[in-house]
Amino acid sequence: MAVTHTVTELRYRSAEKSLEVAFDDGSRFVLPAEYLRVESPSAEVQGHGPDQKTIVPGRRHVGIMRIEPVGNYAVRLIFDDLHDSGIYSWAELHRLGTEQARLWAEYERALAIKGLSRDPPARKPPPSH
Repeated sequence: MAVTHTVTELRYRSAEKSLEVAFDDGSRFVLPAEYLRVESPSAEVQGHGPDQKTIVPGRRHVGIMRIEPVGNYAVRLIFDDLHDSGIYSWAELHRLGTEQARLWAEYERALAIKGLSRDPPARKPPPSH
């Protein structure tokens, strides 16, 4: 049987754009909003099967607008790029915390392979008249 962890504290730090999560096992993680966005458990990002994950570029500056409880086992994060379909269970948040270094390295490697960037596309200046 899998060990389940319960969140004991959940705090969004808007200045740092990061979510601080503490668990009943004493672990505590600081998860950047960008990391949570690009690793969203939503089907839009993860796909519907193995090897269907979408690499989401250009989210370096993304923040979290709202955190909505889902029962007593998860939260739904609403990001300021309007992505809102990921349900982050306590188990998923714990996994994202414990695997952060590996998952982040894989994300950066995937961006490099695809020639993508963490930075949003440059805005084109308005036409001059």
